[in-house]
Amino acid sequence: MSLGFIGGALNSAVGYTHFNSSRLDGHFRVDCGCFSRNPQRNAQAARVYGVDDDRTHANWTALLEAEKGKVDALLVITPTPEHADIVVAALHAGYSVICEKALATSSAECRVIADAVQRNNGFLAVTYNYSGYPMVRELRRLIAVGALGRIHQIHIEMPQEGFMRRAAAPQAWRLKDETLPTVSLDLGVHVHHLVQFLTGKSPLEVIGDQSTYGPFHDVIDNVYCLARYEDDLRVQSWFGKTALGYRNGLRIRVFGGEASAEWFQMEPEDLHISQADGRHVVLDRGSGEPNMACEQRYNRFKPGHPSGFIEAFANLYADIADQLRQFQTGETLRNDYVYGVHQSEEGLRFLEAIATSAAKKSWETI
Repeated sequence: MSLGFIGGALNSAVGYTHFNSSRLDGHFRVDCGCFSRNPQRNAQAARVYGVDDDRTHANWTALLEAEKGKVDALLVITPTPEHADIVVAALHAGYSVICEKALATSSAECRVIADAVQRNNGFLAVTYNYSGYPMVRELRRLIAVGALGRIHQIHIEMPQEGFMRRAAAPQAWRLKDETLPTVSLDLGVHVHHLVQFLTGKSPLEVIGDQSTYGPFHDVIDNVYCLARYEDDLRVQSWFGKTALGYRNGLRIRVFGGEASAEWFQMEPEDLHISQADGRHVVLDRGSGEPNMACEQRYNRFKPGHPSGFIEAFANLYADIADQLRQFQTGETLRNDYVYGVHQSEEGLRFLEAIATSAAKKSWETI
């Protein structure tokens, strides 16, 4: 299928990742784009991505005018504060849209996008890429079949060191907090999504703490949260950009009545299970017992040849392609791995409640 880029030049944090992962399994090809407002960066990205000059556009409005009916979807990977205007305009112009997280800077913006989706009977998918890891999907399956028993608590953390390294040079837009702290839009949306992805549960109330530890004094860079979810589930979260020693410390620990499970993004092939009878099991793509990670779609390489971040992103792109094809043929949309505007809105309401709680120093209902 044909894909157009809005954003994603070579200096983008995730542009080259999207380019490679969308094409890895042959579901998409990049045919056009406005990769940057900077003419040199725009042209450079087009050359690297193999996009013809006549389909490389100077701005996104020109792309919307020129490419209608020529692409299957547009990918929006501009800075988050620019998403809402572009996504809404693309939906009104009749495009199917794939958008990098966070979909918007606030739940109010999400509701505007939701209205555009509904009015145009549109297609919108948001890329929460960590749910593409096979062992995260296996953990979801284990929870669903009750292998861990009733889940009573989850501890999830996503510490990074990006604001504390001496050579730190964050993009300018990341050094300005909007309605929400930018660190919540960068990392907190993943925390919310992963808990919802794994359990299907929604948060009910939160108590949060936000702080600034790094050298960029005008922005929040560290967030703690304790949340009460449906069915008496408790979730403790930590995410931030001032944890020296962590390039990306995403870790999920799930505790149930029959077993617990732990997954660490830096060791993505292994899912550690601790049973109530004292047994400790490590599942991976080569495990003897059946698990989702043994499926052919997740085994581009033999077990022992690690699969990582690009492959996780590609798994999500395969799911998005499946759902987009269903949408194009008028079939019922049924891919359980693809999320859109409503789940994004819940995540932003969750993060807004954390910010309000931190300011009030009290529990906040969502």
